[in-house]
Amino acid sequence: MKTGFKDTFKIISVPVVIASLCCLSPVILVLFGLSTAAFAGSLANTLYGEYKWFFRVIGFILLAGSLILYLRRQKGICTLDEAKKRRNEILNLVFMSVSAAIIGYVIWLYIVVEYAGKLLNIWE
Repeated sequence: MKTGFKDTFKIISVPVVIASLCCLSPVILVLFGLSTAAFAGSLANTLYGEYKWFFRVIGFILLAGSLILYLRRQKGICTLDEAKKRRNEILNLVFMSVSAAIIGYVIWLYIVVEYAGKLLNIWE
């Protein structure tokens, strides 16, 4: 059984967005009109400066959870014996998902969210 792009995207999408909430939250607040750009910039500095590792750890935990759910529900790997038999498939999926999650996080946070924040004048 092969894992395609869609499956990998399903596995990593929510953890990547959750991990980037330190800077995405102020953008969302400004877009919905719930905050001023000045407050959002201050909030982004606080969240990214002091709590970025908290968001990253939560994103990593969610990535591990989504991998486990995917392996159990989609691949049918529920026992240790089955996991031992399909060890290479599991390792390939884990390495591919972690690599894609890191690349997705960097692109999403440092390109998409960064330019959205600049467009909204949240940060310079």
